[in-house]
Amino acid sequence: MDLPRIAITPGEPAGVGPDLALALVQDHHDAELVVVADPKLMQERARRLGLAMEWMRFDPLAPACGHVPGRLPILAVPLGVSAVCGHPDPRNATYVLETLRLAARGCTQGAFSAMVTGPVQKSVINEAGIPFRGHTEFLAEQTGGDPVMLLTAGDLRVALVTTHLPLSEVSPHITRERLERAIRVLERSLRSRFGIDTPRILVCGLNPHAGEAGHLGQEEIQVIAPTLNRLRAQGLALAGPLPADTAFTPQRLEGADAVLAMYHDQGLPVLKYVGFGRAVNVTLGLPIIRTSVDHGTALDLAGTGRAHVGSFRAALALAIDLAKRSNPSEGNSPPP
Repeated sequence: MDLPRIAITPGEPAGVGPDLALALVQDHHDAELVVVADPKLMQERARRLGLAMEWMRFDPLAPACGHVPGRLPILAVPLGVSAVCGHPDPRNATYVLETLRLAARGCTQGAFSAMVTGPVQKSVINEAGIPFRGHTEFLAEQTGGDPVMLLTAGDLRVALVTTHLPLSEVSPHITRERLERAIRVLERSLRSRFGIDTPRILVCGLNPHAGEAGHLGQEEIQVIAPTLNRLRAQGLALAGPLPADTAFTPQRLEGADAVLAMYHDQGLPVLKYVGFGRAVNVTLGLPIIRTSVDHGTALDLAGTGRAHVGSFRAALALAIDLAKRSNPSEGNSPPP
């Protein structure tokens, strides 16, 4: 596929996702954009925002063509109930998940080069009685692979060993096997998708001061350091375990290609401080390319025209770039 065809899922229909998707289609893009959504939702939101939109039914058999600003191919998925800006309804939970399933299936079958996801309201999906931890885990169930969450903001890349877990559950999930899988997926993806020949990865410890020689915790001694030593002996360029409070200093980051944090709120506050509103979430370790925004549904901004499209635009640009220059299958084979 010479011209990338990108599937866009707007996410929670009562949030800003539809607004941002409509803002994106007003611009020129070196790809074909296909929104996976309810056409009536997109038309109604376009009218509310005063945006031009000419929609057409997506034809998967037609060759990919360049995006025409204001023209929107839609892979139609019907809402459960009409969406009201700012008021999520659990009856639309199955709609949200179906848009993700169709986009992921299109990627695995070759109809799409990549998918870009808008924010979802996880609490509403769970209120509908559907266990849902997040995009990362859901897409892994749909496509297979070992998912690793990576966020990027400019030259800073931060990956996570664990994602959406209560803090009390993090330590038991930091095992040698899980840490090695995360490192291998990250290292392969930096090479195959980002074009970095010899990735240099900084690895954080779990505890303050990276355990202070065991006085503040044993995970660094028992799990993290032995895993890093074994992988370093196999040629991987790894530094650590490093105290997380100094891993992100300019001196440490100089020459580093990514930082691997042990849990969500260890690494992402720094990343979002540096680049909130233009950061991109990338799911590594899948047989497909998936990028996403770095923010939530912003229910209070839905339909107001005040939502900022920067992160969604950056996510789309990165998806197009990765689709053009990477071989996703190279970065996702299971570790030996």
